[in-house]
Amino acid sequence: MIEPSARSREIRYAVRDVLAVAAEAKRAGRKLYPLNIGDPLAFDFKTPPAMIEAVERAMRDGRNGYGDSIGLAEALDAVRADAGRRGIRAIRRAFLCSGTSEGIEIALASLANRGDNVLVPSPGYPLYEAVLHKLEIECRHYPLVEERGWSPDVERMAELADARTRAAVVINPNNPTGSVAPRETLASVVGIAAKKGFLVIADEIYDKLVLDGPAQPPLASLSPDVPVLTFNGLSKAYLAPGWRMGWGILSGPEKEVQAYGDAVEKFLRARLSSNHPMMYAVKPALEGDQSHLGRTVETLRRRRDVTQAALTAMPGVSCVPPAAAFYAFPRLAIREEDEEFVRGLIRATGVIVVHGAGFGQAAGTRHFRVVFLPPEEVLKEALGLVRDYIARHAS
Repeated sequence: MIEPSARSREIRYAVRDVLAVAAEAKRAGRKLYPLNIGDPLAFDFKTPPAMIEAVERAMRDGRNGYGDSIGLAEALDAVRADAGRRGIRAIRRAFLCSGTSEGIEIALASLANRGDNVLVPSPGYPLYEAVLHKLEIECRHYPLVEERGWSPDVERMAELADARTRAAVVINPNNPTGSVAPRETLASVVGIAAKKGFLVIADEIYDKLVLDGPAQPPLASLSPDVPVLTFNGLSKAYLAPGWRMGWGILSGPEKEVQAYGDAVEKFLRARLSSNHPMMYAVKPALEGDQSHLGRTVETLRRRRDVTQAALTAMPGVSCVPPAAAFYAFPRLAIREEDEEFVRGLIRATGVIVVHGAGFGQAAGTRHFRVVFLPPEEVLKEALGLVRDYIARHAS
């Protein structure tokens, strides 16, 4: 028998892992309601036509070979210009990657060694923990405080950081909670990083999908003197997740980030390039018509409101209202583990959500993540089934 690696036993990705249970429900004849995965194009959202036209033109013009390892020059210029308009200064490097997922893995592999640690939010995007396990780097979780609107606990972050801390990850807006960290909290993170001497990885893929209040500034814009690696891409705000086109922006003092930037580029060269034709969508996305953003945000706001009203009307359920992205993270007043609850829910109703434990949560609490991308009538139908299941479950 071919034995798998020991590290593979630690790799979990809750968002996709629930699909095995969903397959059981489908075989049993259940209609499925996919409220588990953040893919706008699985529903009624459309990629902006100018981006499609740019990619088609690139393909027809023969741009189907390998691209530049760092990225297409015109795309990188657009990325830098967009970052500059939003206040990020001291930009030292920019690169394209096959979605931010590839960029995250390269960033961590270029940064830390066995015995080092990285601070990661809880709840947070499970990819970070999976990659850190793969690289045999310690993952230290700092909490997001539910009672404070899922704001990062910066005091705990400071306590967790030590001489082997290489980075802190800040996901803002946050997945899975849909929360937006206040500016003063981000400034505190920057201050801790400056004092402790670690990199901040700012995952801002949902930054243009803020549903309430003004958009928050990029974390890197708060200080040009702290090393920050900012991730963004076309997947969410530009409605092209399947194109796998993201980017990273490394900013901070040149002397502090030069060697790290060189290491990142070594890994980029080793994997040849990201998707070449899709690179041609970056410039028209960032510099072209942005009107789809307003329509997308308005649609998401309506669907958020439907979801929030339905969740808070359920017995034993509370939910901090999401302020951005397209996720809600309601809390359950149940005794069983939330993974068991979610498995039962999927089998009984066909409504696919993701258990809170898959993202991290405070000890003794139970949650599940809901994606509110589907049309309002689908959300109402699906969440009605969840309500009825909870009512039966509690009786």
